[in-house]
Order: sequence, then C-alpha cells, then structure tokens
Amino acid sequence: EIGAAKILQQNNPGLYVSVTTAGTADGTGWFGKQMLLEAKSQGFTPNNFSIMPFDGGFSGAASQTSALTNFNTILQSTFGWDQATAYAHEGFSGMNGRSDTGEYFSQADFQTVLDYATSHHMDRFTFWSLNRDRQCTPADNGGRTSGTCSSVTQNSWDFAKYSVKFAGVTPPTGTPTPTPTPTPTPTSCKTAWNASAVYTAGDEVSYGKHNWKAKWWTQNETPGAAEWGPWQDEGAC
Repeated sequence: EIGAAKILQQNNPGLYVSVTTAGTADGTGWFGKQMLLEAKSQGFTPNNFSIMPFDGGFSGAASQTSALTNFNTILQSTFGWDQATAYAHEGFSGMNGRSDTGEYFSQADFQTVLDYATSHHMDRFTFWSLNRDRQCTPADNGGRTSGTCSSVTQNSWDFAKYSVKFAGVTPPTGTPTPTPTPTPTPTSCKTAWNASAVYTAGDEVSYGKHNWKAKWWTQNETPGAAEWGPWQDEGAC
C-alpha cells in the first residue's frame, strides 16, 4: 500500500495523500510503527500520517491529545523531523459520539482536539463518520453504537462543523435551505415504434412512454427488450 501510494504521488503532482493508521495511548502500535518504517525505507512522505485515537481505551479529548503528542514524538524519531515538521505531517481522525467499544466523544471533546490541532499546525482533522453526524431516536440509542447516528445528544452536523472550522471556513449557523429541484420540461414523443417497419441507425421512435434511437439496422426488435439490443433509450416522453 505504501508503494502504491508513492506511485500515485509521483504520477500525480499536487495529489493530496493522507495515510491513516490505528491510534494507541502511545501514539500508534506495532503495525503503525512498521508502516512508518516502510514509508521511510521507500523515501515516501505523504501530506500527513493520521491516527484514529478511539476504540483503544480512550476516554475523551485528554487521552486523544496525549496520543497525538506521543505520535508526534514517533514521527520525529522515525523521520528525523523536528517537532514542528512532525506536526505539519500529522493528522487526526476521530469518531463522533459513541465508539464501537462504548467510548464517548462529545462536541466539547471535538473542540478540544480541534484547538490542539490548530495550535500545533497539524495537517488534517477529520472524523468517522459523516453519515453518523445526527441524533439517534432515542438520543442515546439505548446505549448502542450505530452506523447511522451518533448515540449522543446533538443537532445534525454538529461534528462536521469542527472539520469545517479546521479548513478555515465559518460553518453555517443553521440548516441550509435546500435548492428546489426544477421540474423537467416534458419531452414530446416520437412516432410510435412499428414492429413491421425497418429502422436504420439514427432513426427515432417512441415505445413505453420513452423515446428510443436505433443504433443499427433493425426490424421487429422491441425497444428495451434486450440490454445490448439495437435501441438506445433517450429518456421518458
């Protein structure tokens, strides 16, 4: 994977490359450290290495910022970077609300880690995941972790706003008004398809309230009857 990422980086100047690995109280575990050593041996430097400080005995923001501090030390020792350079190549990927192992990370925890990330000029701040950034019913989801809501009391998109702030943008204070979908102008139907007629490439007909265009010579082949048939669906009419 490191080799593949290096190739992508080399072949696509300006491509943003972030490598995410597990987080532990020490920063990252044996597998994460082996990954860093592999990156060093290949001379690969992405925009950042990020850790996920959750599902590992974490409890709130203090344990997460401690892990980020320890991970910074690992980056320094592995690549020979000074502290500021290591932070400039470090990222955070959290989990909003209740984690898989029952840890809880509130909006206040996200704010604390955001303050840490911005004050140390880290390169990335994100979370797992946007589709969980809404309140469950009931709010605590019966003490369970959900893949579609956070299991904590919140307004929709509360946690996403911290990523928006990290990007240097002021998040909206309310829910945006959705742009109405314009009503499509109905398309008139072509002459009805006739089973006995001969059609050649480009001829247009209507069948089943859709317009169809012939891709080649055809006769008595019902439009839409075969996926790879002679008729191209041009949409409803």
